[in-house]
Amino acid sequence: MSSIPDAEALYGALLAGVRPLMRADTRLVGITSGGAWLVERLQKDLGLAGAPGIISSAMHRDDFARRGLSASAQTALPFDVNGADVLLLDDVLYTGRTIRAVLNELFDFGRPSCVRLAVLVDRGGRELPVAADFAATQLTLPAGQLLALVRSDAGAFSLKVEESK
Repeated sequence: MSSIPDAEALYGALLAGVRPLMRADTRLVGITSGGAWLVERLQKDLGLAGAPGIISSAMHRDDFARRGLSASAQTALPFDVNGADVLLLDDVLYTGRTIRAVLNELFDFGRPSCVRLAVLVDRGGRELPVAADFAATQLTLPAGQLLALVRSDAGAFSLKVEESK
């Protein structure tokens, strides 16, 4: 297994990588829960007014019957999605299935002009043709392991590896 990188250092790289992706009308949308944590901090660090969007994949997952609704936040998009330039943020890109579900959820709210993706970690293993416009790092883990972003009470990020259930 590769060593687990420092999540705070990766956040700095994500912040630097997101800046050139930003346009005057870009709206940040974080995928629950790790992406939502990232987008809350990015919104502040980029000096953007208003609240960022939060989006859940729960209602459009292809494994909904097995997983059910998660306890994480539900979708809240405080802007008109029609014609919006949307930058999705997530902590870990793996199979691409969460991104597929999130895109379905986003289009339930309207038709954006552009949707791009930035992630903290791209761990490969894609099952769908999904690619990030920016990834702070690439990391290879065995298929039986999950990588998750953790946020401390003070707001500091770290990454943890768990065995999949």
